[in-house]
Amino acid sequence: MAEKQNKLGTECYKGVRDFYPKDMAVQNYIFGVWRKVAEVFKYQEYSASILEYAELYRSKGSEEIVNEQMYLFKDKGDREVALRPEMTPSLARMIAARRKGLKLPLRWYSIPNCFRYERPQRGRRREHWQLNCDLMGISGIEAEAEIITIVYKIMKEFGAKDTDFSIRLSSRKALPKGTDMETVRRIDRGEKIDIKIEENEEIKTLIKKLKETGVNNVEFDPRIARGFDYYTGVVFEVFDTNPENRRALFGGGRYDNLLEMFGVEPLPTVGFGMGDVTIRDFLGTHKLPLYQEISSQT
Repeated sequence: MAEKQNKLGTECYKGVRDFYPKDMAVQNYIFGVWRKVAEVFKYQEYSASILEYAELYRSKGSEEIVNEQMYLFKDKGDREVALRPEMTPSLARMIAARRKGLKLPLRWYSIPNCFRYERPQRGRRREHWQLNCDLMGISGIEAEAEIITIVYKIMKEFGAKDTDFSIRLSSRKALPKGTDMETVRRIDRGEKIDIKIEENEEIKTLIKKLKETGVNNVEFDPRIARGFDYYTGVVFEVFDTNPENRRALFGGGRYDNLLEMFGVEPLPTVGFGMGDVTIRDFLGTHKLPLYQEISSQT
């Protein structure tokens, strides 16, 4: 009697997702809102390969991502490569390659697929898509105001009310002089740190400017730090206010020195990344009408 052949399982790799037509309808809706608002603000779409040299992330990234979450392997040429865990280093590489020929300011956006070896749970998967919007070439606070306004407009385009989410911001410049990155990461993880972080003039000016343009659900929060090494100024995060999903959804900030690892002239930049996994959770938690209509389709 012939041995019974082992059958392949039908489950996808742990932490990633299959997108059946119903799922793609929701994903396309999310991407459509992202593109619509970004392009209203005159941002141009760009992209890059999902494969990068691993050293790109070791130079200026998050220690946790680099040491614990990156998918690393050697290719057949014995080069160490990684599946992209975030888009900002790729953007910096692309800008550095053509730094002298680019007409500033630049308004670029992308919707890359990113991979991180995380423990799958609500709001986290091992792969996700992420809207990245970056404004490059403006050093003044008007750049932060524009980026945060885009964030606000996207949330409103999804149908969210001001009371559904809050925008909390701080600044690396508000940290005491000499604060090291390990302390910044501890603040980012929500640990209690015995240092005083006060609302500086930069933050006050930004909040005032935003409220003058109708973005009222914004506030100073000294607990906002962001764990990436490359941030140099204002940092912010958007939070869901619903008790069922009270968590940070996404964030961003200013990073002016990221090009230095390529040995080219610095370029002031402000940007953010908004992931599809947390946004899906937000839309579902708040039962926003258009999302509900699309997700109920068969």
